[in-house]
Amino acid sequence: MTKKLLISAVTALALTTALSADFSFSDMFKDMKEGMTSMSHDAKDSFKAGVDGGVEVSKSAERTTTNVSHDAKDTAVKASDDLKTSEVATVKSGADTTTSVSRDVRDSTVEIAEDTKDTASNTTRDFKDSSTMATKDFKDSAVAVSHDVNDATKTVSNNANDSTKTVSNDLRDSSNTATNNANDSTKTISNNVNDSTKTVSNDLRDSSNTATTNASDSTKTISNNANDSTKSISNNISDDDYKEYLRLKAKYDNKKL
Repeated sequence: MTKKLLISAVTALALTTALSADFSFSDMFKDMKEGMTSMSHDAKDSFKAGVDGGVEVSKSAERTTTNVSHDAKDTAVKASDDLKTSEVATVKSGADTTTSVSRDVRDSTVEIAEDTKDTASNTTRDFKDSSTMATKDFKDSAVAVSHDVNDATKTVSNNANDSTKTVSNDLRDSSNTATNNANDSTKTISNNVNDSTKTVSNDLRDSSNTATTNASDSTKTISNNANDSTKSISNNISDDDYKEYLRLKAKYDNKKL
């Protein structure tokens, strides 16, 4: 920045002196030297003031840092003490809680074990009593069922023998009765058939004679009637009608044969 100011000053002086009649390089350089010296002093003073300000700022920052460090240290120490106290209290409380829980768990375990033991003993005793009672009841039931089965078997056997004998006797009597009835029925049917045959034969013979006689009489009557009719018709009809009549009569006679 000093270089720029110097160049600008030189340029300004050159422009100014160019218009002046009594221009002197010696005065110009002298003025330049004085300006540069003044500027150097000003820069030096400014730099020194900046250094002093920096030192002051540095010292102030150092004091602030020291104060903050002391405060942080005190806070950290206090926090550490509080944390240690809290940790000790927590550990102590945890130990007390663990001891209490352990004691409660142990007491509960002992109580549960005793209750389980009593329950197991009661269950075993009840199961043993139930098994003994069930075995005894089953044995009594088996014996009773066995006796009932034997009695029922004997009763069924006796009833079966009696029923077999009764059925055999009934079948024998029924067979004899059926045989006798069959013989009587056969004889009756045979006699009835013989009588019916004789009656039917006589009736058929009488019917045949009567039918033969009736047929002969009917044939004679029909023949006489036909002859009479033929004669009467032949007298009353023409030749063509008579031929037609003969044709029909021949057809009728063929059907009769």
